[in-house]
Amino acid sequence: MAANTVYKEPAPKVDRENPLESMMSRFNIAAEILGLDDETYNVLKAPDKQVIVHIPVTMDNGKIRVFEGYRVIHNTILGPSKGGIRYDKNVHLDEVKALAAWMTWKCAVVDIPYGGAKGGIICDPTTMSAGEIERLTRGYTLALKDIFGPDRDIPAPDMGTGPREMAWLMDEFSKTNGLTSPAVVTGKPLVMGGSLGRTEATGRGVMVSALAALKKLGLKPTEVSAAVQGFGNVGSWAAVLLHQQGVKIKAVSDISGAYWNENGINIDEAIAYKNVHNGRLEGFTGATPMDPNDLLTSDVDVLVPAAVEDVITEHNAHDIKAKLIVEGANGPTSASADPIINEKGIMVVPDILANSGGVTVSYFEWVQNKQGFKWSLDMVTERADRIMSEAFEKVYETSQKYKIPMRIAAYVVAIDKVAQTYKFRGGF
Repeated sequence: MAANTVYKEPAPKVDRENPLESMMSRFNIAAEILGLDDETYNVLKAPDKQVIVHIPVTMDNGKIRVFEGYRVIHNTILGPSKGGIRYDKNVHLDEVKALAAWMTWKCAVVDIPYGGAKGGIICDPTTMSAGEIERLTRGYTLALKDIFGPDRDIPAPDMGTGPREMAWLMDEFSKTNGLTSPAVVTGKPLVMGGSLGRTEATGRGVMVSALAALKKLGLKPTEVSAAVQGFGNVGSWAAVLLHQQGVKIKAVSDISGAYWNENGINIDEAIAYKNVHNGRLEGFTGATPMDPNDLLTSDVDVLVPAAVEDVITEHNAHDIKAKLIVEGANGPTSASADPIINEKGIMVVPDILANSGGVTVSYFEWVQNKQGFKWSLDMVTERADRIMSEAFEKVYETSQKYKIPMRIAAYVVAIDKVAQTYKFRGGF
């Protein structure tokens, strides 16, 4: 590879729909239900801004590699834009645009004063040293110094990033602007202004959503079983918290494979095992290995897809046995699978509702940074649970009112809020 070649890993050939097309197909249905006029429709469907940057990074071998990065600002009518930064070799602009739009709807559905954004860099962080990742993060921050800001655009961690990268981003932004600016980013280490409760926030929101849905279905947590696809931060916390509520977790999976125990997996043991085996469940003896594809169609009451996009498709939706799907990941169900799932009568708590506990507590972190005051864990948890519960009830009521699936109802709630705000602010 030439020294100044832009780094672009070849995307693997996988059977996935375009995430932007999936998002837009749901958006279009909701817009029609709301009777959205053409002007509002055209404004809301397109991102406000999309930025492509190229970041030269000196690698450990002394050579310079140029990485391509993105930041898409979908909408800022409700407030500063908010969204994570993804480091992954399969990042592409349509994915980032879809994720940015999902952030707009996610913030609107839980009624917090943010717009939506998303960022990404095409790289494979698993093959890079800490020094290379730090130089990449600081370079990305410098390239977007006029985009980021506590009252403009507030990034956060996503796939391939975490508190370490957010600390570097905050430091670089602060040095560039000549003042310490903790509110420019969320998901920071606690000592740098991070919030208590942030680590488990997304998984906790999944648990709160699942309990609310089970109640509507007339099912008790102690009488149901679940399968959790993905055992990273979101999936593992969702599994722990559901397990604590009495749900029997029969199956879990991670990058190393899927694991089944008919009598229920001891989730605490699984997490302890993962923590001492390089974050992987491979070799875990508390469950039997199973085909990862079979997890999604396993004989359980609740399915929690908490890994990547488009894992539930028209090819496997017919075989899903769960009564309830609670989406911990962004976009785990393709648009082509929606009608199949709806026809089967499966309740779905969609991603823009189910996994919005993360952005809710990110909002709390930002508020604390702006206040210069730290909240207790109980305060964070109580407020986040209340917001998630209220959002679920509003989406459920909307689904009943229009006789539509929960997914479309969530889009209706979100789009209606953003559209009304545009009109109250004076239109276009």
